[in-house]
Amino acid sequence: MRLNSKKLILAFSMLAIAIAFTGSAFAADKMAADKHTSTKFEGPKANAGTVTHSKKDGKNVLTLSEDFVVPDTPDPHWQVVDSKGTVYLLDRLKLKGDKIQTSITVPAYVKDVAKVQIWCAFAEANLGEASFTTPVK
Repeated sequence: MRLNSKKLILAFSMLAIAIAFTGSAFAADKMAADKHTSTKFEGPKANAGTVTHSKKDGKNVLTLSEDFVVPDTPDPHWQVVDSKGTVYLLDRLKLKGDKIQTSITVPAYVKDVAKVQIWCAFAEANLGEASFTTPVK
């Protein structure tokens, strides 16, 4: 049986589309697998919302959920705890004016993140924390 050139081109085109679709499906699965959501924040002042870990340009990024409520305290900061219990005080949560820093890039010297805490630098108190089921890297 001999295929004419139009049928052959059509067959190769359909094969190329199928390969492209499969590749994009795998990429979407990989992107979803690179995101991790914590437990709900629990604490005396920060007790709503979660934090999501993702990778952007090879760097670890933490992002607060839209339902996170910024504690009404003088100086809330991002703070992370690694799997060995080492605590890293990071940047302010509240910026100048009424702006909120809802995402932060984790510094490279932090090897993994087991917990995210909202820390009041003024009162030196943990306002609330959220944990990941397994430390994120």
